[in-house]
Amino acid sequence: MEISGKIIAVLPLATGQGKNGTWRSQDYVLETGDQYPKKVCFNFFGDKIEQFPLAIDDMVTVSFDLESREYNGRWFTSVRAWKAEKGAVSGASTPAASSPVASFDVAPGAGEGSDLPF
Repeated sequence: MEISGKIIAVLPLATGQGKNGTWRSQDYVLETGDQYPKKVCFNFFGDKIEQFPLAIDDMVTVSFDLESREYNGRWFTSVRAWKAEKGAVSGASTPAASSPVASFDVAPGAGEGSDLPF
């Protein structure tokens, strides 16, 4: 899956010790450019953090996988990114600069004598 927008937050790097050694995870918050903008928190894990460095105000298209897992009877969902392209924002999440807009010119009294209720 993909989502496009602007990076609005870079959260602190998280690290820990696992059975396979030390792990690192970096969370980012992306805001879409839709009419009703959405904010999505996603993360890069391990070497992907350096492979795709992101900063606040970067316009990006992020490729990601969704995954849910159960822990102690509760379900948790993660948005794990695996690629980010800077400046490659698709039109699906951002309004096009030249999107067509319908306009109507209505002169005073133009509705008189028509079948329209206004």
